[in-house]
Amino acid sequence: MDYVIRPVRAEEWALVKDIRLAALQDPAAPVAFLETYEQGVVQPDEFWQGRAAGAAESGGDEVRQFIAEAADGSWAGTISVLIERPGEDPRFGEPAKVHQAHVVGVYVRPEARGSGLADQLFRVGVDWAWSLGEPRIERVRLYVHENNPRASAFYRRFGFVPTGETVVEPDDPTALDLEYEIVRPV
Repeated sequence: MDYVIRPVRAEEWALVKDIRLAALQDPAAPVAFLETYEQGVVQPDEFWQGRAAGAAESGGDEVRQFIAEAADGSWAGTISVLIERPGEDPRFGEPAKVHQAHVVGVYVRPEARGSGLADQLFRVGVDWAWSLGEPRIERVRLYVHENNPRASAFYRRFGFVPTGETVVEPDDPTALDLEYEIVRPV
């Protein structure tokens, strides 16, 4: 199936909510997301409206959420890219030492997995980060739970490499998230 990969629009908040809640119900959710379905489902509409507005093209260049839209209008996957600058408080992990992007919220519906859709979403998200003006983004990073080998394998295949940095899971001090990065091509 063919998909159009594009940024979310502010008025699509209900669809943003729907795909996020689907992701949080996925069997891999406990090692893929820092939020549970129970936490997400109780959020008021205003939360989802703000989330969509902040990640839309009209929301600026600090966050962008991309979706894969099928011809029938359904969404098969999503990826969000957060811009992090030195001196800012980190959203997760270590504070930025360079101007960087941080990939979060990656999800592809089960029926679209294995189709190359994740590659398409990552390509658009990473390319968006590289396209931003000064100060230029020097690297794109993400974190993956140490017990999520499927995601780790995909990230390595895409070109991300482990940095050796780790972060303790907020809800499980015995578990680690591993940092991976792609450095900006010369």
